[in-house]
Amino acid sequence: MAVYTEVTDEELQAFIGSYDVGRLLSFKGIAEGVENSNFLVHTDKASYILTLYEKRVNPDDLPFFLNLLQHLAGKGLSCPTPVASKDGKLLGELAGRPAALVTFLEGMWVKRPRVEHCAELGKAMAELHLDGRDYAGFRTNALNVDGWRPLFDQCSDRSDDVLPGLGREIATELDYLEQAWPDNLPNGVIHADLFPDNVFFLGDELSGLIDFYFACNDALAYDIAICLNAWCFEKDLSFNVTKARALLKGYTSVRPLEADEYTSLPTLCRGAALRFLLTRLFDWLSVPEGALVTPKDPLEFLKKLRFHQTIEGTQAYGLER
Repeated sequence: MAVYTEVTDEELQAFIGSYDVGRLLSFKGIAEGVENSNFLVHTDKASYILTLYEKRVNPDDLPFFLNLLQHLAGKGLSCPTPVASKDGKLLGELAGRPAALVTFLEGMWVKRPRVEHCAELGKAMAELHLDGRDYAGFRTNALNVDGWRPLFDQCSDRSDDVLPGLGREIATELDYLEQAWPDNLPNGVIHADLFPDNVFFLGDELSGLIDFYFACNDALAYDIAICLNAWCFEKDLSFNVTKARALLKGYTSVRPLEADEYTSLPTLCRGAALRFLLTRLFDWLSVPEGALVTPKDPLEFLKKLRFHQTIEGTQAYGLER
């Protein structure tokens, strides 16, 4: 989450007044993340999250995201639910941006996930994949293997400013992944951004998943690869196989992996590491001046990518077939 667009008191009062959510008491910006502008809104009825969708988000994708949240909530998955305005719309406009109001989800994200957190995350991710099977919407993953080279082209000429030789290393990895990427894996709705700050816990119990604005249709196992990158490396960037084993066992206790998913996991993990290396690199080099957000270090995912390049089989992640 982040704040890129400022909202005046008058604009906010008018926007909240278009919903049957009570009288506005307070609001404040949430200065985390890199994608949209987010505010915590308190009324005399409840608390809500107000999101203004910034330029990277395609407005045509917003119905997919908002309807998906409604669908998953209807299946029993704990996630924010879009609030309809008085005229029945899930999407409005505020400060010149598309905007939506969603329910507030209780809980906190864990900054240092433990093994039990990883196991719970694995189960919840598998439930999301199963709950999304009959969702009618479809959205291509704009940040899949076909989108990585165009993204790199936008910042390749400055990549060596971040680390000498980085451009060449990324280009070599792109050449490999474009040839090796699997195209026959089970597909469906994935979250595509299940980092710890998008997973809430109350104690050790998972209380919900948030921030579905990268959700799309893609290989289900690619979501697992993203989570192995996001949850199973320690602060010194050493890989914690115990956490990985717990995450994978949690997932497969709900949805077993097919043979091709199992064997493809090392390649998917390389791709997931490269995807976040590239988006972080782009943001690092182009974050708007004055935005209330600190871009994240792209080199974290370079180190993770280098680890996955050494992996010869899925057993290295702690899961035996």
